[in-house]
Amino acid sequence: MSSGSSVIVPARPVRSRRFRTTMRGQFTLVIFLMAFVPNLVMTVMARPALPSGAIIAWMVLVGAACVLVGFFLSGALLTPVSRLRREVMSGRFGEVHPDDPNEILALRAAFSALLERLRTEQARRNAFMATLVHDLKTPLIATGHLTKIITTLPVPDAERRMMGEQIQAETTRLLALVQQMADAHRFEQEDVQVRLAPTDLRAVLDEVAAGITTQAQERGVQVRVAGHGVAAADAPILERAVTNLAVNALRYAHTQVTLEVTASGVSVSDDGPGLPAPLDELAQPFNAQPTTIAGQQYTSGTAGLGLFIVRRIAQAHGGDLHYDRVPAPPPDGPDPPDPPLADPSLPTLTRFALSLPEVQP
Repeated sequence: MSSGSSVIVPARPVRSRRFRTTMRGQFTLVIFLMAFVPNLVMTVMARPALPSGAIIAWMVLVGAACVLVGFFLSGALLTPVSRLRREVMSGRFGEVHPDDPNEILALRAAFSALLERLRTEQARRNAFMATLVHDLKTPLIATGHLTKIITTLPVPDAERRMMGEQIQAETTRLLALVQQMADAHRFEQEDVQVRLAPTDLRAVLDEVAAGITTQAQERGVQVRVAGHGVAAADAPILERAVTNLAVNALRYAHTQVTLEVTASGVSVSDDGPGLPAPLDELAQPFNAQPTTIAGQQYTSGTAGLGLFIVRRIAQAHGGDLHYDRVPAPPPDGPDPPDPPLADPSLPTLTRFALSLPEVQP
């Protein structure tokens, strides 16, 4: 490097050092000032005929006494806080003491609520891991056995074809489950991003109905599409939500599933048994409790994934997911009434309604 060149060293940012105090120190200072300042003012105004050294010594003595009083009073005031700190560190802060002020009671309630949320979250995560191991490992083992049989043993073509179809079905189911878990985890951690555009809702329902036609025929269930309307929506994401509802309806329906465009959005109804618990309870991702629907038990962690995803998509569109039971219409009759009639003798349908703002006919 030439002698004429210079090196510029960037200056390090100067961090301001802020003096930190304790609450006891702050309380002590406040009590000291409240006690000492009046004494100082009175002494100055009285102008005693004493030597200045004696006055200064007296004021130092008064100041020391004020500091001691402030120190002990602040300790007494902060006793509930110090006790709560020790109890929080030991994990036992649920017990209420008679001398706890309202602020400490509010802190205890907040800590208890936070701990309960953490326990619930941990239980949900444990359920998710258990589901991931169970629902993915078991079918993969079965698929591995079938693959080994096909590749190592002489199997007739008909049986080989049947085993291949079983492998394909298991793979499709596993991919759907993984996608559902990934969607639920993503929708739980962040907002659903939608691109709203005028969307033909009937076209979305027709697409969903076409996608479940094969499953419906295998189960002997009739799929019907009704209604027309246009709304601002993200067609692919909305189709995913309706598909989740339609697949669930197809799983529990006895004879029919209806996809309908309504004045408030879209609805999916079926003549199945309905939900065994409130929607708010079931539409939770990675639910820690197993759920039984129509005699079929779903492992903890997967029961509410589909409904949770649908609700998040509906909320991203400015709407919500609703559930109710409505009377079944007579054969070839009008659609189920809204609101539902309260007659337990009539056959009922399970209806999920995904509301959307400003649906135009």
